[in-house]
Amino acid sequence: MMFGAAVIRMLNTASSMRSVGTISEMRHVIADARAKVQSIALVPTMGALHEGHLTLVDEAKRVADVVVMSVFVNPLQFGPSEDFERYPRTLEDDARLAEERGVDLLFTPTREDMYPAHAPVVIVHPGTVGKEWEGAVRPHHFEGVLTVVAKLFHIVMPDVAVFGQKDLQQVAAVKAMVRDLNFPVGILVAPVVRDPDGLAMSSRNRYLSPKDRELGLTLSKALFAMRDAFAKGERRASALEAIGWRKLERVVGLTPRYLAVVNADTFQRVNNVRHGDAAVGAVRVGETRLIDNIIF
Repeated sequence: MMFGAAVIRMLNTASSMRSVGTISEMRHVIADARAKVQSIALVPTMGALHEGHLTLVDEAKRVADVVVMSVFVNPLQFGPSEDFERYPRTLEDDARLAEERGVDLLFTPTREDMYPAHAPVVIVHPGTVGKEWEGAVRPHHFEGVLTVVAKLFHIVMPDVAVFGQKDLQQVAAVKAMVRDLNFPVGILVAPVVRDPDGLAMSSRNRYLSPKDRELGLTLSKALFAMRDAFAKGERRASALEAIGWRKLERVVGLTPRYLAVVNADTFQRVNNVRHGDAAVGAVRVGETRLIDNIIF
C-alpha cells in the first residue's frame, strides 16, 4: 500500500511543462499546437509569482487547451528612478510554481532576444487611457507595457490573454490596444486576490517590513470605505473620494500618490458613480509603491 501511494504521488507530480527560452523556439512550439487545433491562452508576468498570478493560470486553464506563461522583467516599463534592477527575479521558484499549477509552456526570453541591439524605434502609445493616474506618476510606463504585450501577442499568438484586475489601468490600456489595432485576442480579467489582512497581492509586497505593511493596508481600507459608502447609496464621486482621502491623510509615514473614481474602461474621472465604475489609488510606503482598486 505504501509503495502504491508513492507511485501515485510521483505520477501526480510528474511535469509536462516545457521551458522555452527563445522567440524562434516559441514560434515553432506554437505552430505545432496550432497544427493540432489547440487553443492557446497567455498569462504575461514579470515573475516573482504569487497566488494572484496563479489564479490567472487557473482562469487560462479553464478556457484553453494550452497555457503559456511568460516571465520577462520588461525594462521599457520602468522609469529611470524606478526599481528595475531591484525588482525580484526568482525564476527557479517561478518555474516550480508554474509547473505545480499546470502551466504547459513557460516562456523566458532574454532582454537581448526581446530588444536586440537597440531600444525599440516603434512603440505603442496608450492614448488618453494611459494619460492620468499611473500614466502621470510613471511617464512612459504604459508605452512600455503595451509594447511588450504587443510583442508577446505576436510571438505567442494566443486566442486569449489573462490579466489581473489589480493592474486595472493596464487592463484598460491593453483592451484599448486590442480593440483599436484589431488584435485577434480575447482579454479575460481575474479579480484582485488579497491576503487575509486585505492587502492586494503584489510581487513588491516582499519589500514591506511588518510596519510598512500595516501602513500599506491603509489604501485598501480607504477603498473599502468608499465601496461601503457606495453600497449605502452615495453616488457623488467627490464625496466618495473625500471619504477615501480622509483615511489616507491621517496616516504618518504614508505618501498618497492619487485616489480617484473613474470609468473602468476609459479611466476618465466621473461625477456620478455607476455600477462598474472603479476607485483607484496608489501610495508609497518607504521605497515601495502600492496600487489597488475596487469596482463599484
